[in-house]
Amino acid sequence: MRKPRPRLIVMVKEPRPGRVKTRLGQEIGMVDAAWWFRHRVRRLLREIRDLRWQVILAVSPDVAVHSRAWPADLARIPQGRGDLGTRMRRLLALPGKGPVVLIGGDIPGIRRHHVAAAFSALGANRAVFGPAGDGGFWLVGWRAPPAPPQGLFEGVRWSTPQALSESLATLPGPPPALIEMLDDVDTAADLARFGA
Repeated sequence: MRKPRPRLIVMVKEPRPGRVKTRLGQEIGMVDAAWWFRHRVRRLLREIRDLRWQVILAVSPDVAVHSRAWPADLARIPQGRGDLGTRMRRLLALPGKGPVVLIGGDIPGIRRHHVAAAFSALGANRAVFGPAGDGGFWLVGWRAPPAPPQGLFEGVRWSTPQALSESLATLPGPPPALIEMLDDVDTAADLARFGA
């Protein structure tokens, strides 16, 4: 029997000014921030496509699943309602067998080997996180079945230095695997630092 193909889900927002990368937009302008995000995601998608896993876009807002901003050949699903934790837990619990890994579209350092490392870690662990230098995380993965626990990500304060530690505290049982630390882009200083 053939093993189910792992799923890599990229969480993206429709790249419209004022709807995406608003913190960055306050510094460089909302149009430039939306342009940067759109092109950053396109570069990311070229970098991470691989026959070893299926790439799926999880789009917000839900009606943007039909947007022409994204490559037409990629599967798209809506993120649905709720805070970030609710949406991530829902995506990790999608029907199907095999591991699921979630990433955002604004991490310049992601390469195929990072994705492969996450899926490899799920061979021996039920969960994996990719920590970020700001106390958050750039990747989360789950080996399914079973579905993640109902309380996963409950009460986490997003966009704070405690986001990773609070997320880990919602995960009962053995600790998850941790892979390489990477950072996202939130400010003009981040753009300069990454040459993004």
